Amino acid sequence: MNDIFGYWFVFAQNDGAAGNQTAFDPFGMMMPLIAIGFLFYFLMIMPERKRRRKHEEMLGKLKKNDRIVTVGGIYGTVVNVQKDAEDVTIKVDENSNTRIRITRGSIGQVIKDDAQSTSKED
Repeated sequence: MNDIFGYWFVFAQNDGAAGNQTAFDPFGMMMPLIAIGFLFYFLMIMPERKRRRKHEEMLGKLKKNDRIVTVGGIYGTVVNVQKDAEDVTIKVDENSNTRIRITRGSIGQVIKDDAQSTSKED
């Protein structure tokens, strides 16, 4: 058993002693890290920036009578919105005229009616 391990040990020593040693290349060692950085940027950061920009644009176009869904899942209709204000008033119930004040950032999406979207496209 010792002969097998001794053979590998001698083989490893002879391989290095033959002059096959390469010089230290820091750029070559950094290439995988740089490639992972680029992949991380293109797969994670860039799509998130695009999604955030689209959400900010949607909030900027928010107007009265838009139907919305909050991040928490509450459906409502915008009653009062001001450009400079951080809060928005929405009407939750038509029958009792229930209104809620929410922050702009808690609006998840604006619901588009099919009748409105088809008439705008034509």
